[in-house]
Amino acid sequence: MEYSVKQYLPKIGMRNIKTATAAALCAFIYYFLNRSPAFACIGAIFGMGSDLEMSKQHGGNRLFGTIIGGFLGIALFRVYLIFHPDGGRSMLMVPLVFIGTVLLIILCQLFWKGGVQPGGVVLCIILFNTPVESYVPYALNRIFDTAVGVMMALLVNSMFPGGFTFQWMERFGNQIKVNRGWK
Repeated sequence: MEYSVKQYLPKIGMRNIKTATAAALCAFIYYFLNRSPAFACIGAIFGMGSDLEMSKQHGGNRLFGTIIGGFLGIALFRVYLIFHPDGGRSMLMVPLVFIGTVLLIILCQLFWKGGVQPGGVVLCIILFNTPVESYVPYALNRIFDTAVGVMMALLVNSMFPGGFTFQWMERFGNQIKVNRGWK
């Protein structure tokens, strides 16, 4: 029995190329800024959609979730520091993360429904994994870098059409047949 290689090859479509291009452009720009491109690249990857409208939705989820979670995390961490100025572990984080999650969901319902998951990530990182001296710069940098990545995804997606697979991959897949009986 013969099978087409096309059945087994992953497709390299335009969304794949646009996503990689947006992430690579972020890394390229950040190289010259002497700054880590990690969160800009993540923003570009999460922000890419199959077309410009989907990019606006995905990118909006990531960006607005990060903004809401970042500022909420700053406010709640500030409350925490009133009681524990040197940081450290405390059971106070339990009600703060509870309150923060409830507020995050309410704020996302009001401003951007799809922002809960990315906002929750930023909120938890600020509350549980950011040093006392850097929680504000961390949140602001995370918001900035995410915005750069999402903007790059929108820019790249607006410059390239969507909806097609590279023709050379289709020709390649159709021309080569695999014989399952090889020994």
